[in-house]
Amino acid sequence: MNTNPAEQWKQGAEQFQAFQQSLGQGWAQAMEAFKGLDVSGMGPGMPSTDGTAQVPKINFAPDKLREVQQNYMRESGELWNQSLMGTLKNVDRRFSGQAWDDNRFASFTAGAYLLNARTLMAMVDAADCDQKAKNRIRFAVDQWIAASSPSNFLALNAEAQKKAVDSKGESIAKGVKNLIADIQQGHVSMTDMSLFEVGRNVATTEGAVVFENELFQLIEYKSSTDKVHERPFLMVPPCINKYYILDLQPENSLVKYSVDQGQHTFLVSWRNPDQSLAKKGWDDYVENGPIKAISVVQEITGAKTINALGFCVGGTILTTALAVLAARGEKPVNSLTLLTTLLDFSNTGILDVFIDEK
Repeated sequence: MNTNPAEQWKQGAEQFQAFQQSLGQGWAQAMEAFKGLDVSGMGPGMPSTDGTAQVPKINFAPDKLREVQQNYMRESGELWNQSLMGTLKNVDRRFSGQAWDDNRFASFTAGAYLLNARTLMAMVDAADCDQKAKNRIRFAVDQWIAASSPSNFLALNAEAQKKAVDSKGESIAKGVKNLIADIQQGHVSMTDMSLFEVGRNVATTEGAVVFENELFQLIEYKSSTDKVHERPFLMVPPCINKYYILDLQPENSLVKYSVDQGQHTFLVSWRNPDQSLAKKGWDDYVENGPIKAISVVQEITGAKTINALGFCVGGTILTTALAVLAARGEKPVNSLTLLTTLLDFSNTGILDVFIDEK
C-alpha cells in the first residue's frame, strides 16, 4: 500500500482529471440527447408533408446554459472531494439508509446520480421553447431520471446488497420468483393476483344486474336494513377501473357502507371497450351512460329524483350528463357528490403532456 503523500496526491490528481474528462464527455452526450429529444408527443417526430419525420429542434438560452454547466463542474468537484474525505451524505430518502453511508462507492454513485438529475432538470429550464413543449421535455427527462436511479439496480443498490447478504440470498430468490411470475402472467404486478377472487374476498356486497346496454351494466344492491331512504343512490365510477373499485374488502367498501346506511344503492359497471366500440365518443358515454342509468333507477324505484356520486372521470361524465339534462329542462338529481373529479380542464396537470388537439 502506497503511503507516500506526494504519490497519493499525484494519483488523486490523475483520478480527478479523468473524472473531469468523463464529466465533459457526459455533458456533450447530454447535449446531443437533448437535441434529438422528441417533444411532439407523436413518436420520433411530427410527420412532414413529404412523409419524413421532423424532430423538433431544441435551443437553449446561452447564458442559462453556461450557468448550468459552470454549476455542474463546480458541484462535481465538491462531490469528488467529499467522497475522498468520506463526508458525502445523500439526504434523498432513496439513499439515506446506513448501507449507503457505509459503502463509499455506492454513496458516490448516488451523489453523482443526484447531481446529474439536478443538472438535467436545470437544462430543461434553460430550454428555449413554448411551455407545452417544455412540460413534455420535463416529463420525459423526469421519467428517465427516475428509471435510472442506482436504487433500481442490484449492482448499485447498497441496501439491496446488504439485504441479500443478511438473508443469505433469500431476498434475491424471492425477487427472481416474482420476476418469473410476472413473465408468466405477461405483465408486471405488485400484487399476488391469486389471493383475490371476485365474490369471495373482493366485491362481496350482494347485488344483481338489472339493466345493460352496449356501454354498461347497472347493478342494484340488496338492502341490508329494514327500511331504505326514499331517494335511491346511484354511483358512477371511472371507466378505467372495474366496478368493484368502490366495493373492495368489506371493511373499506363504499358500496357496503352505503347499503348499511339504508341507501337503496345502484352502481354503473362500465364495459371494457373493444373494437366494436371504437367509434363511440363522449356524447355516447354521456347519453347512454349516466343519463340512461338515471332514468332506469327512476323507473325501477318510482322516485322522481335521486342522489348521485361520481368518482374520477365517472364524475366528469356524470356532471356533463347533468348539464345536458339541465339544458333539456330536467333536474333528476337531488344531490351530487364528487370524488377526485376534474371539471375545469383549463389546467389538466400532467395530462397535458399527453393530450393536444391532434
